[in-house]
Formats: sequence, structure tokens, C-alpha cells
Amino acid sequence: MTKSKNENSYRSILKGISAFGGVQVFQILINLIRGKFVAMFLGPAGMGVSALFTTTATTIQQFSSLGLNLAIVKEVAASRDNPGSLSTALGVGRRLIYTTAFLGAIACLVLSRFLSRATFGDESYTGWFALLSLMIFFAVAGAGELSLLQGLHAVKRLSLASLVGASAGLLFGIPLYWLFGVSGIVPAMIILSLSTFIFYLHSVRSETKDCPGARFAWNEHRPLVRKLIALGLLLMSTTLIGSLVNWLIATFIRANGSVDTVGLYQAANSLTNQYVGMVFAAMSLDYFPRLSAAASDNRAVRDIANRQTEIASLLATPLIVLLIVSSPLIIRILLTESFLSVTPLMRWMGFGILFRALMFPLGSIAFAKDDRKLFFWLEGIAGNALTLGFSLVLFHIFGLTGLGAAVLADCALCLLIYYIVNRRRYGFRYSGRSLRCMFFAVACGASAFGCSFIATEWLSYTLMGLILAISITIGSAGLLRLIRSDKKAPSAGEAPN
Repeated sequence: MTKSKNENSYRSILKGISAFGGVQVFQILINLIRGKFVAMFLGPAGMGVSALFTTTATTIQQFSSLGLNLAIVKEVAASRDNPGSLSTALGVGRRLIYTTAFLGAIACLVLSRFLSRATFGDESYTGWFALLSLMIFFAVAGAGELSLLQGLHAVKRLSLASLVGASAGLLFGIPLYWLFGVSGIVPAMIILSLSTFIFYLHSVRSETKDCPGARFAWNEHRPLVRKLIALGLLLMSTTLIGSLVNWLIATFIRANGSVDTVGLYQAANSLTNQYVGMVFAAMSLDYFPRLSAAASDNRAVRDIANRQTEIASLLATPLIVLLIVSSPLIIRILLTESFLSVTPLMRWMGFGILFRALMFPLGSIAFAKDDRKLFFWLEGIAGNALTLGFSLVLFHIFGLTGLGAAVLADCALCLLIYYIVNRRRYGFRYSGRSLRCMFFAVACGASAFGCSFIATEWLSYTLMGLILAISITIGSAGLLRLIRSDKKAPSAGEAPN
């Protein structure tokens, strides 16, 4: 119980988010550096070839993994306090991981000729796609080992393995671009996936040396296998529905606007999601294993979700306000001045994503509790239906800016729906402290967003800058206050403040 209490303290939560956030930033930098060297050594044509290989490999990975990674995280996290159950979860999880990795590699090998024709229009890249099957194996297996580490909540090992693996892949991959040009693309991808896999595998073995995985026996472990596959397919189906919705939105924009409008929307959407994506990724890596470990106890879930809401509010608010203030600068740096027309769209999206940050702690509760039908209807159906409906209607009425308003309306309404459902289903209630943190977040976000419409530019930026300073000051002070309150805070399972 002490371990659980320590993991769910504000200090531990912030340490986890900081560690995973640092990994996300480092990996983004690694990708930027790799992209720079690809551009230097391969040129535009080589970058195109690299992008096509990467996109194809990512698609194969997503299908071959069967969505099992998060399902394995949930099972391992829920079994951590029971050595026998943990041993079974590790053994079955690893068997499924390597089975899907092998099947993905075989699919890539068998379909190499078809993939070459479909991707490049001829069969000249068949050999490279056959070789890419090695990368598929190591990438899927590495992601699986990562899910085991995440379920074990091995923050330090996971962070170190991610950093070292990505660095090794970069250092060994760059010479291949320089020596072999386009012919070095696939070998570099293999080296990156192999190095990451090796470090994840070593970290998992070090973490579980006192509790190795059980030997797999189909008759004995069939129920767990079916459970994990069912959860994985559920996750994959919600992801596919989301991808379909994004395609429908883009198609509707093109049909009722133009290809240029689609490009502007995608640019704003990409920048906004990349900006805050690392924050959500860091919170997810830390939060979901803790939530899964306590999923059987509604009071513990309530306490953990409230703490995550408080921290998410205080962390995300300055970042969202900064996004609203600096949108034109971000566009100039990462795109060109010809994209400045999407500034209002980015600001609408930024304010909307603030509600997504507040909604985030509630969105994982149903899945952590293995409430599959509820999770599917909330995430797969209701959430995507609202996204599609708001986007089509508001774009038709207001044009490009309407898509930003759609994000705001969608996220705000989803927050309300998630709260009502979780309250009725699991007895979830926000604590007084959570409500105060959420009020602070919405007040700062709304104020900065409102000031962005002031016609006098110097006054607009002065007020937004003042709000940014206030959000940073109050947010930092609030986080320090939460850390100091750890000694007086109730442990997981007790009623929140």
C-alpha cells in the first residue's frame, strides 16, 4: 500500500510526467536531427522515399500489433501487487508481442512486391520492402517491451532505455545516409528499431529479474489471451474510426472548399497537436498504469483522477496560453508567412485542447476498469460522432475558423458527457481543489483567447502577455503547494479533499 501511495503522490506524478516529457522532447529533437541529415544527404527525392517507407511501416505496425500494447499495459499494471498474476501477465504478454511481431514481419515479406507497386508504382523496391520486414519485427517487439515497462511503471528504466535506444539509432544510422544515400534508408530504419528493442528488452529483464514471466501454456492461458486480444481489437477499432472521421472531414473540406483549404487545416491541426502532443503522451505514459493498478477501487480511482486533473490543469494552462499568444511566431518558424491566415484557427484549437486536457483524466477510467462497451461507445462512437458533426456543420457555416470552433465545442461537450457518465457509473466526483484548478485553467484560457480578438495589436499582446505571466506564476505556485500537501494528503483509496 505504501508503494501505491508513493506512486500516487503529487511529487511522484510530477516526476513521472517530467521524465516522460523529457523523453518526448528528446525524441522530437532526434527526429528533427534525423530529418535534417536526411535532407542534407538524400535531398527532396530521398526525403520522399524515406517518408513513403516510414508511412508504410507505421501502417503495418499498427495493424500487426492488434492494439495489444495498451491492453498489456493495463493487465501488467493491474497485476503488479500479485507476483503470480504478474508472472502470468508478463509471460502471456510477451508471447503475444512476439507472435504479432513475427506475423507483421511475415506479412511485410510476403506482400513486398505488392507494397512496392502500391507505394512506388513499380516493383523496383520489392527487395527493400522484404528487408523492411526486419524493421517491422523489431519495431513491434520493441513497442511491446515498452508496454511491459510502462505497465510495471518503471519510470527511470523506461526513460533511460528510450533515450539510449534513440541516440544509438541516430548515431549508427547517419553514416548510412552519408555512405549509401537512398540505399541506406531501410538499413537505418532497421538499426533504429533494433537498438530501441535491445535497450527495452534489457530494461524489462532487469526490472523483472525477481519475477520472470511464466511459461506459456495455451490451455491454461487461453482466457487471458482472449481478453487481451479483445481489448486490443477494441482499441484498434476506435483508432480506425477516428482515422475514418479525419478522412471524412478532409474530404468534406475539399468538396466544399478547396485543396488549399485542406492544406491550411492540416497545417494548423498538425502544429497544434505536435505542440501539446508531448504533454498528453507524457501524462498518458505515467497516468494509465497507476489508474489500472487501482481500477477495482472506485474511491482510489476518484483520488487518482482528481490528482491528475489538478496537475493537468496547472501544467497545461501556461502551455495553452503560450500557444494562443505565440501562434503567429510558431507559424513563421515552422511553416511560412503564407500560412499566417490559420492563426485564428490555431487559437480556437488551442482553447479547445485546454478542455481536452481537463477531460483526459476521465477518458481512461472506463478502459482501466475493463468496461469495454462503455469505452467503445464513449471513445469510438460518441466522441467521433461529435467531432464529425461539429466539424461539418461549423465549417459549412463559418468556413475554416469554424473548424477551430468545432474543436472547442467538441472538447467542452465531451468533458461534460464524460463527467456525467463517470459520476453515474462509478460515483466519480471532482474534489474542491480540482474544481478550483479547472476554474483557473478555463479563466486563463478564455481571457487569453478573448484578448486575441482585440483589434489594437499592442494592447492585445500586452494583455495576453500579462495573462501568460499570471498563468505561469499561479500554475507554478499551485504545483509547489500540491507537492507540499503530500504529507497531509490522503492515500489512494481514501476520500479526496
